[in-house]
Amino acid sequence: MAKARGKSADIAARATSAKPVMLSGGNPRIATGYGDAPMQAYIAAMPGWKSEVGRRLDEIIERTVPGVRKAVKWNSPLYGVEDQGWFLGIHCFAKYIKVAFFRGMALNPVPAGESKSKDTRYLNIREGDQLDEAQFADWVKQASQLPGERM
Repeated sequence: MAKARGKSADIAARATSAKPVMLSGGNPRIATGYGDAPMQAYIAAMPGWKSEVGRRLDEIIERTVPGVRKAVKWNSPLYGVEDQGWFLGIHCFAKYIKVAFFRGMALNPVPAGESKSKDTRYLNIREGDQLDEAQFADWVKQASQLPGERM
C-alpha cells in the first residue's frame, strides 16, 4: 500500500513535474505552495540566465537566514521568518529580476529601486549585472530582523 501524502506534498510534486506556463513578461506560473519544493520549481522555471541568478539568490538567503521560510504565492517566491511575516519577494520580468525588500526603507543603505509602497524598495538585476553578494546578504540579514508582511 502506498504511503498517503499530504495536500502540500501533492501540490509540490505537481509543481515540479509539469512544464510551467510563462506569464506575460516572462514570469513562471507556479502553483501556490509552501516550502522548498515549490521554490525550487519556480527557480528551475525562471527563463534563461534568470534561473542561475535565482539559484544564487536562494543560496545566499538560506545561508544568511538559517531556517528561512519559503513560499510561492501569486507566482512570486517569498522568503520569511516564522511569526514575523515575509521580508523579501522575487518576480521575473522580461529583462530583469525584481527583488522586493518589503521594509526596504529601513535598510542601510536603502536599495536604489523606488516603489509606490512607502516602505518597499527594489533591487533590479539585469543580465550581465554583477551582484554585490556581500551587500545583498547584508540587506537580507537586516530585512529578516524587521517585522515582515502578513500575506
